[in-house]
Amino acid sequence: MPVLGRVAERFAAERPLEGVKIAICLHVTAETANLVRALSGAGAEVSLCSANPLSTQDDVAAALVDVDGVEVHAIHGETLAQYREHVSALVAVSPQIAIDDGAELIEALHAGEDPPAARMIGATEETTTGLVQLRAIERSGGLACPVIAVNESRTERAFNDRYGTGQSTIDGILRATNVLLAGAVVVVLGYGWTGKGIALRAKGLGATVIVCEVDPLRALEARMEGFEVMPALEAAARGDVFITVTGGREVLSEQHFVAMRDGAILANAGHFDVEIDIPALERVAASRREVRPLVEEFEINGRRINLLAHGRVVNLAAADGHPSAVMDLSFASQALVVEGLVNAADRLSAAVHPVPEEVDREVARLKLAALGVSIDSLSDQQLAYLKVFSPAPHDG
Repeated sequence: MPVLGRVAERFAAERPLEGVKIAICLHVTAETANLVRALSGAGAEVSLCSANPLSTQDDVAAALVDVDGVEVHAIHGETLAQYREHVSALVAVSPQIAIDDGAELIEALHAGEDPPAARMIGATEETTTGLVQLRAIERSGGLACPVIAVNESRTERAFNDRYGTGQSTIDGILRATNVLLAGAVVVVLGYGWTGKGIALRAKGLGATVIVCEVDPLRALEARMEGFEVMPALEAAARGDVFITVTGGREVLSEQHFVAMRDGAILANAGHFDVEIDIPALERVAASRREVRPLVEEFEINGRRINLLAHGRVVNLAAADGHPSAVMDLSFASQALVVEGLVNAADRLSAAVHPVPEEVDREVARLKLAALGVSIDSLSDQQLAYLKVFSPAPHDG
């Protein structure tokens, strides 16, 4: 992770976060550990919990405690009750900054008559799902601190969503099932940045890809990219592998399950485990059993439907999540945004704010340098031309 490494080197020399309490609710992986170390090296007091019960790497959590002295509340396979306890433990430290993946920590910091969020410098949010929740709070007038929408930065959209989730989702499905995607029909439900990445990679492995969408512009884009586009119920009768990535709930439900072919595989790449209607799946199934680790088989009218990773985000529950080269950019952005929040303390309104353009450009510049790539720069004359349009003279 050379980009985050460069940021960490500067942080260690300048100590821009000296004494700042930072609570982090992210997937506890080796990549997250590098972010924690970068922030700790900048002088911050960091506490950490997991954003998903199945994504914690226990050896990483233990190393952060034993080697780095970080307060960590995370266990692989933790129950929902334990997860809530761990989030509450982070609220109890009264953080000045929160880094979240799904907005559940930020929401917890807004609870009560005297919410801790009202005394915070600010927060960052890593997911589309979380930003939907936070913007709803903002519209209701309840947002108590600035939130930076890291998920919507240019580097995050292009690299984290399209390349990171696109590759790691397919990786999780293949690890869990060892299925051959070449010749299979893969149904991608949702064609946002992440859905685009998944569809492209499934196509590259030889699958026929069907896209299901509710947004006409995204549906048109998918069609122009060469994918079949149809309603989910129509696709249910044709698909071999179904991947939900919408941020919504009950995208696949009873009417879809009863229409699916024998051997269909269901995987979710959205943040929460509500996109596949698991209670409905349990209700219509005559039996269920585990046929492989993280693969549950449900029998419906003599046909077998296979659910992966209990409907949780498959790229983390069944694989290792984004490659470190992707998280390098994402977490470098997080670190720089946190520094910016501290520098702008009391100057930002309690609203959802975009990532500053200079942060995106700095992260991209550092990544290009790490890759040994050089690019051109505009001359003063070219810059002036772009700022003030003046048609060039011409003959005739």
